[in-house]
Amino acid sequence: MKITRTVEIGVGLFVCLGIAALVMLSFRVANLNAVSTTHGYKVTAFFENIGSLQARAAVKMGGVLIGRVTGISYDPKRFQAVVEMRIDDAYKTIPADSSASVFTAGLLGEQYIGLDPGGADTYLTNGAEIKLTQSALVLERALQEFLYAKTAKGSESTK
Repeated sequence: MKITRTVEIGVGLFVCLGIAALVMLSFRVANLNAVSTTHGYKVTAFFENIGSLQARAAVKMGGVLIGRVTGISYDPKRFQAVVEMRIDDAYKTIPADSSASVFTAGLLGEQYIGLDPGGADTYLTNGAEIKLTQSALVLERALQEFLYAKTAKGSESTK
């Protein structure tokens, strides 16, 4: 059985498209699709727990990408994680009393920072700190608290 040249070319194109799709998927999963952290202003926030948040994670407000996480470190004096973010210059009117939370998006568990606007008349500026933060929901801790509550309730009903 002879394979014609057009079938060979078609299979080759199909394989190339498959490889290109895998490369695009790996960039998407690695969060490299829109890394533009050179412009904008720097903001920091302190969190008790950031889960698996990583550098280059999205910073969103109202579901819109407004910046990226540029660095993550640990402050030994406050015993908290320090998250540095760069917000795009187009978003200079974010109230200074806004809050930051760590959220999970997607099936792969990608985490990002979500900002909720406050009501202050002053705005975040370069070097500002977001004081109101909400740490990541740690599934193991939530499950532990649920099981503890169930166990405590069960032991009370047997008394």
